[in-house]
Amino acid sequence: MNTKRLSWLTFACASFSALFSLTLLSFHADISLIALPLALVFTAFLAFFSIKKLFFQQNLFMIPVFRELLQYLPYVLLVAFVFRRAGEFGTSFALDVISVLFWLLASGTTLVILHYLNPKHISKVSSEWAAFVEKQKVERKNPKNKSFVKSTVREILSWIDALVQAVFMVLLLNIFIVQLYEIPSESMVPEFLIKDRVVVFKTLSGPKFPLSDVGLPYLKKYKRGDIVVFRNPHYANDRKSEVHTFLSQLVYMCTLTKVNLNVDEYGREKADPLVKRVRGLEGEQLMMQDGVLYARTKDSPEFKAVTDDADYAAWNINELKDLYNLSENELKIEKLPITCIYREELSGIGRDKFHWNYSLEEALSEEKKAYDNMISCEKERRNLSLDAAASEAKKIAEDFDAVFKTIKTNRNATFSISKNNFVLETLARNSTYMSAELLSSVNGSEWFALFMTDWAKSIPNFSGDLYSEANFKLNVMAKLTLGKLFLRNAQLYKSGVSDVGFQTDELRASYFSELQKLDFYTKILDNRNMPIFPANDENGNPQYIPKNCYFMMGDNRFNSLDMRHSYSVVKTPLTVHDEYSLYYDSNMAPQYVSRARMLGSASYRFWPVSRAGILGRKEK
Repeated sequence: MNTKRLSWLTFACASFSALFSLTLLSFHADISLIALPLALVFTAFLAFFSIKKLFFQQNLFMIPVFRELLQYLPYVLLVAFVFRRAGEFGTSFALDVISVLFWLLASGTTLVILHYLNPKHISKVSSEWAAFVEKQKVERKNPKNKSFVKSTVREILSWIDALVQAVFMVLLLNIFIVQLYEIPSESMVPEFLIKDRVVVFKTLSGPKFPLSDVGLPYLKKYKRGDIVVFRNPHYANDRKSEVHTFLSQLVYMCTLTKVNLNVDEYGREKADPLVKRVRGLEGEQLMMQDGVLYARTKDSPEFKAVTDDADYAAWNINELKDLYNLSENELKIEKLPITCIYREELSGIGRDKFHWNYSLEEALSEEKKAYDNMISCEKERRNLSLDAAASEAKKIAEDFDAVFKTIKTNRNATFSISKNNFVLETLARNSTYMSAELLSSVNGSEWFALFMTDWAKSIPNFSGDLYSEANFKLNVMAKLTLGKLFLRNAQLYKSGVSDVGFQTDELRASYFSELQKLDFYTKILDNRNMPIFPANDENGNPQYIPKNCYFMMGDNRFNSLDMRHSYSVVKTPLTVHDEYSLYYDSNMAPQYVSRARMLGSASYRFWPVSRAGILGRKEK
């Protein structure tokens, strides 16, 4: 390589940069207008200081300037690429391809030129150039006639230069090769704890140039059990949000992680990206009941348990002894999820609020009680005979009607209640008042009978839909207990029992205790179970996860707001097969994730050092 060849290579580099700049032409009055002048001005500077000053005029003082401009060329062009696509109207895929092609050519020739401008190789270009560079190097080490101020400024600028280049280099590495992530929550306990740091490899996952669909091909085929990092589909995926995400990432790195602009409209840091485990594959239909994940395919139409899901799902944190440091009486985790729900429940129906300053042993004891209550509720529900329950519900309605007929009072009002108030906790808390309302209403006995028995008029055949069947039974269980409570209230009213008598009645207390357990279960319902997903079509035909899409969940199922859930809560009936169904607060809205939203696979935990290592799949 001599100076003549290097000049031609430089001319080619500048030409590629100029052609790239022309692909950034925009006629829209938005941020995209910045792209063309930014790229063209930088290209002009490069051509002026290299081709004219260095090669034509042989001004060797331009060598470091030339080298510096070359080092920044790929980054400046990349920023211009982003600006052009950050506009309201974006660009076409074809134009993106052309832009990326010229960026690659310009960047490739830049790397070749920088190779020969390196002090170790510059002698291959020109011995005169090599001597000049060596002389400059010696002078920088021995600044005899330079002022302290100039030396300090030069040193500061060199540090800034190194920092900026490092940021852009890391940005490119993060986009195309590897990225480091910090675990923000406990959704993947026990695999990850908060503040764990992992390495995520991206190259095989088809990384793309920012704000475009042009990039490396997809080579990764995800398997069930893989831990993946992906863009949170709960947030908008439009151009505006993608621009904001990219710029936030750039600012985050430029400020050494001190400034994070990736926040939602309320100023809260976005949970984006997410780290979860692949649990459902393309071509599958899923369902989860009582903590067991089921799957079926076109070739295997019956739901079967996903055998390895139990290897990863953490339902009972109380059993994970390695997360407790008993000698120091503290948890390595920050939250016992079902205990928090359980305490809230015990404070809700007929109890004073619990204190939260539990010792470790007390906290673990509460976690065990909550877990045992859950298992007990599920066992009772599975063993429920709907035929026997229908007979019991009819008997409760008849007994209430008998009390209703014996109470002589002027009944003018008509009883009614909003469907949104058909909530177990609300009905239990207001049971005394509502029982009196029923007894004093014209239609009180009739309404109560419908409430108790309407579900039994036509019990559906659930045909393997364990989720719908379980929720149907849960609704029946809650109604039977509520019915007994309302009946007992009516009997006490008939007997003229005082308020104190109501409060001390043992039967009522036993019904409240049962309702607490059932209400607790409705509060964890969406964490413990999942309806058939994707849902069957209107004719009942199974639908399956599309090609190149996956379903993800966290391992710590009670503490993972994942692809089963939305970020909003709505009142939802326990079953659609009962006009008088109870309602509960649900955020159930399962969705799959497209491969295009998946950033890479978490492969190595490097912090904390005590738990560093490769993240392997569990052996069966």
